[in-house]
Amino acid sequence: QVRLEESGGGLVQPGESLKLSCKSSRITSDIYAMAWYHQAPGKQREWVANIFINGATDYVESVKGRFTVSKDNAKSTMYLQMDRLRPEDTAVYYCLANLGIRDTPDYWGKGTQVTVSS
Repeated sequence: QVRLEESGGGLVQPGESLKLSCKSSRITSDIYAMAWYHQAPGKQREWVANIFINGATDYVESVKGRFTVSKDNAKSTMYLQMDRLRPEDTAVYYCLANLGIRDTPDYWGKGTQVTVSS
């Protein structure tokens, strides 16, 4: 089992930045893929970004050039640097861990709230 804990959310104005953290109970160099998702009020949870065990990353089109996903294996922590935030980025942000092992479930954190408002 993998426990994930997000932190770093808050209230910011449009154009400002936030950096989210996702602390893992399992060393991140041993996790096949980690991801960030977000869920806005009344909407389904949506994928935001991935980072794979080899460091490769991928992003949803709406955040490309504004968000950066990274990880520090020594700290077993994944990050999401969010720049030039927009009101439509307002959501609860969740992290996910996929071990890449057959018949093993994905693991989710409990989320952190990000609110972008003037």
